[in-house]
Amino acid sequence: MLPDILDITRLRRLYAAGDVTPLDVVEAIIARIAAWPDAAVWISRVPDEALRQAARGLTARGPSAEEPLWGIPFAVKDNIDCAGPETTAGCAAFAYRPSEDAPVVARLKAAGALLIGKTNLDQFATGLNGTRSPYGAPRTVFNSAYISGGSSSGSAVAVAAGLVSFALGTDTAGSGRVPAAFNNIVGIKPTRGALSARGLVPACRSLDCISILAATAGDGELIRRIVTQFDAQDPYSRAGAQRPLPQAGLRAGVLSANEREFCGDDEAARLYQQAIDNMAALGVSMVEIDYAPFREAAALLYDGPWVAERLAAIEDFIEAHSAEMDPTVYGIISRARAYSAVDAFRGQYKLLEFARRAEAEWARCDVLLLPTAPTIYTVEAMQADPLRLNARLGLYTNFVNLLDCAAIAVPAGFKADGLPFGVSLIAPAFHDAALAELGERLHRSCACGMGRDRQAVLPDSLLSEAKNDGDRISLFVVGAHLSGMPLNHELTKRGGVLIRRCRSAPCYRLFALAGTVPPKPGLSHSPGFVGPGIEGEVWNLGAADFGSFVASIPAPLGIGKVALEGGDVVSGFICESYGLADAFEVTHYGGWRAYRTSIEAPV
Repeated sequence: MLPDILDITRLRRLYAAGDVTPLDVVEAIIARIAAWPDAAVWISRVPDEALRQAARGLTARGPSAEEPLWGIPFAVKDNIDCAGPETTAGCAAFAYRPSEDAPVVARLKAAGALLIGKTNLDQFATGLNGTRSPYGAPRTVFNSAYISGGSSSGSAVAVAAGLVSFALGTDTAGSGRVPAAFNNIVGIKPTRGALSARGLVPACRSLDCISILAATAGDGELIRRIVTQFDAQDPYSRAGAQRPLPQAGLRAGVLSANEREFCGDDEAARLYQQAIDNMAALGVSMVEIDYAPFREAAALLYDGPWVAERLAAIEDFIEAHSAEMDPTVYGIISRARAYSAVDAFRGQYKLLEFARRAEAEWARCDVLLLPTAPTIYTVEAMQADPLRLNARLGLYTNFVNLLDCAAIAVPAGFKADGLPFGVSLIAPAFHDAALAELGERLHRSCACGMGRDRQAVLPDSLLSEAKNDGDRISLFVVGAHLSGMPLNHELTKRGGVLIRRCRSAPCYRLFALAGTVPPKPGLSHSPGFVGPGIEGEVWNLGAADFGSFVASIPAPLGIGKVALEGGDVVSGFICESYGLADAFEVTHYGGWRAYRTSIEAPV
């Protein structure tokens, strides 16, 4: 049985265990697509029999290290070339049939990924709402009255609905992040030029990025690494080494009270503050910034000469086919004729001024934590007021490519009406990997699941697994080393990273050990016992730091292997049996924090 959300981590495990084959996955996806009520997700699909044939071919050759995405299903936004199906860019009159895959698609196929189809989008990637397509308006997976976000609308819904494991989108103004927020998934906006844009129908060619939509940051980061490659045939391609964020003293820039614009959505405002609180609990310092230079740069994208780039991309087509375009899209792009070369230079001058002012804010923080979008609208409201409401959606996204930043959008909870909210982490170029790691931690802390499965427990992702390869080791803690507890500094001073909060398997008991004040916690494995599971946290340490930490642990405590809920087994605290002789059992509290609170003892 496949999970509702096809995250790469769990699907890989199912393959490794022999529980499913690529053909099983394909059959399930075919059935899911047929049953999914939103037909606007897809513009074209790989025929069912061709999918079955591709799955049989994967099975025949079996998994290998050369194919890290063996049997992983994916979708591609229909402004990116795939050999075979037409590329429409959301406009049937524009359609053409490419003879080869875009480089990013070719790399995914070479890694063993299985293309399912091409997804819907705001026409010519012009919009952040998902309603500007003659192929229909995809809806958020949580309420069919509401927009999916755009322009990578179909790609986001395909991932959130469990129809694929990941999808390619594009992102010029937020098109890979806004739909992620509206569907409770992750959207990665890579450093500009890090992924080849060859084979992409341009929107604003100097700013365009191919983006990645996935269930988790770890999944998205795996895809980013696979498709990142310098392309000498793409004049905007560039290479650069990944840059780390500070291991200690990390500072996040957040909006001041007077810059928090949520268009009257009080629930979105509450969830933004909750995300700030969650980030602070991860040991990050919060710094209020002046958002003005970012906001003013963002306004240039549609209220400045950059709109002329959209005309440059399809000028010949728009002259002959205006009647066959979405009226709103045509109105936006045709407006470019009002701008002159002088306006273009003046726009560049303004952008440099805003960038210089933004430098002062970057000096005060390492990463920005912003709402991905201030609110969400119904399809009816968006179609009634398409320009004004769409502009609101880009309030916190439009500046990112203009100011040469990397970004990741992650889920951040649900409003009382059941609709999702998301936040974005943003840093200067080439911080992609570091943002993914931080985004994964924040996503876990919000405990809002993946896609339409809002109750899902995030598995140890490929991001954290990659750190368990001898260089990094995961550690399950249940007592005074928990976040906010008195010994947590012993982890953080060693560069420890909080991966997730979870529980042990139910076969563990927790005791308050005798002989110290306050008492130490002792975790004991009790085969056959069925309890609530003990609340804890999984932290990640470098191998050398893990060794020094273990050496400091006093008897009768030690480190062994601990089974967690869901079946994972990691290193963790255990107590020698002799240490339990005079101990007091506190298992029924469910965790050390709850026990300490119950006795009103200082923590």
